[in-house]
Amino acid sequence: MFIHIGNDLSVLKSSVTAVVNLETVLPSQKDIADYMNREDEQGRLQYVTEDIPKTLVITDDKTYVCSLSSGLILNRLKSSDNF
Repeated sequence: MFIHIGNDLSVLKSSVTAVVNLETVLPSQKDIADYMNREDEQGRLQYVTEDIPKTLVITDDKTYVCSLSSGLILNRLKSSDNF
């Protein structure tokens, strides 16, 4: 089962390991910025949109930065259980 995370991109539901709400991350929380920098250096960071980033979708092999809300992505993860 795939879930849509923005633009024309969908990811395999079973590969999603975390969904991070970037709107609640404080500037003092450097862990997220450090993680994103490491992922970028390794070529594993992909921006799904050019809009304001709201969510990180972390999968087994990539980290995606998207403008969809974390709540919407989590709802898509939950609702895909029914199909």
